[in-house]
Amino acid sequence: MVCDRCIRVVREELSALGLDVRRVDLGEAEVAEGRRPVNLDSIRNMLQQNGFELIEDRRRKTVESIKREIVMLVHHAPRTSGKRPKLSTQLATALKQDFHALSVLFSSTEGITIEQFLIRQRIERVKELLKYEEQTLSEMAWELGYSSVQHLSNQFRRVTGMTPSAFRKMGKVSRTPLDKV
Repeated sequence: MVCDRCIRVVREELSALGLDVRRVDLGEAEVAEGRRPVNLDSIRNMLQQNGFELIEDRRRKTVESIKREIVMLVHHAPRTSGKRPKLSTQLATALKQDFHALSVLFSSTEGITIEQFLIRQRIERVKELLKYEEQTLSEMAWELGYSSVQHLSNQFRRVTGMTPSAFRKMGKVSRTPLDKV
């Protein structure tokens, strides 16, 4: 669950199950303990019907936490000037685990590296920004932590097969939903 629409659906569905929903964030939901026990089977079924899954395995939870941190960093973090901390440092700090261990777990579970997942998320963000036509490529490169416009353009071409300018000229662009990246 990585978008506002997903969060809204999960909140509404959990409420419809009679649960007192305290918080729904990207990839997490917290419900208050009620008089009756939480029925995990009904939650699991509801999530599956809406295209989500209940993650109970500790390793999968960690991988989802890595994804959530990257999505938040790329799509939702406030933009600040100055040098940003390395992704490895941010993830290790946020998840309170060694980055190498996180990297091995992520790669073995997802079949791609953390860095490849980050690149995919950045490219989806660039597509979104290109669609709105409110920023220059220089501004996008700065916002997303690229060293240069050329670096952004080269990476965009490698992933999409076209330049950012060609993509922008397509008009109505097709983006991949964040939970499918």
